[in-house]
Amino acid sequence: MSSVLYDTPGPKAKVRNWIYSGIFVVLFGLVLWWALSLMADKGQLDADKWTPFVTDSQVWTTYLIPGLIETLKAGALSMVIALPLGAALGIGRLSDHAGVRAAVGAWVEFFRAIPVLMLMLFSSALFSPQLMDVPSDTRPFWAVVTGLVLYNSAVIAEIVRAGVLSLPKGQAEAAKAIGMRKGQTMTHVLLPQAVTAMLPALVSQLVVILKDTALGGALLGFAELLSMNRQIAANYSNTIATMFVIALIYIAVNFTLTTVASWLEKRLRGSKKSTGAVLGAEEVDDPVPGANTAAGA
Repeated sequence: MSSVLYDTPGPKAKVRNWIYSGIFVVLFGLVLWWALSLMADKGQLDADKWTPFVTDSQVWTTYLIPGLIETLKAGALSMVIALPLGAALGIGRLSDHAGVRAAVGAWVEFFRAIPVLMLMLFSSALFSPQLMDVPSDTRPFWAVVTGLVLYNSAVIAEIVRAGVLSLPKGQAEAAKAIGMRKGQTMTHVLLPQAVTAMLPALVSQLVVILKDTALGGALLGFAELLSMNRQIAANYSNTIATMFVIALIYIAVNFTLTTVASWLEKRLRGSKKSTGAVLGAEEVDDPVPGANTAAGA
């Protein structure tokens, strides 16, 4: 049996793959052993570096949990704003009116080309007392949210546009044939079917939003999860252990997000409105109008 990407490996190929896998496992084990040995020599594996996360509740109540809450607040608010805004921009790029397409396209390409960190810095300057009366204690939060919304709404717009264009042209033609207007076709025919095609790319972008909140903590003084590393390390002298625990928290949060999204995707694929299409990165960057190869059965 063959897959779409490659033929099923034969006996020799299977043996070769097992050998390569074994070599990789051995090399990975050696690198891990070297890293742990180096950490042990520097005292980074001593119990006093790690036990505060178990014995001292203040590490969690004073630093980690408040930082995680700020990260989730900024990420959730950015998602709530960026998703509908990106969807509206993506639909605007598919408008029949050239002026609308040009205006929306200029907006999307402009903000998609600027690094999100620069947008955060610009927003922070915009919210300064000289220009806007934003309280200094909340200015980093709003600067982070504004930068994330501007950048990610532009990216989501391209995801939406590519998801709609990945559907067979017959979908829109059939809706037009029965007298549906362009708005009705988009709302009731194209978007519901394109959701499953867009979902993997959308979930990846939502994970990026959550992780990019750390940029605000690094340069804007936003009290998010990663920025708590400095305060914990200053009090407990355990930078490596703190970074390890924070990394585990990020992994747990993002794994939860992707798990929920995977469950939702399965539900949507099982519905009658799903096409089974999956949108890849190449379609997002350079969608081909009218492409029907991404449509499922």
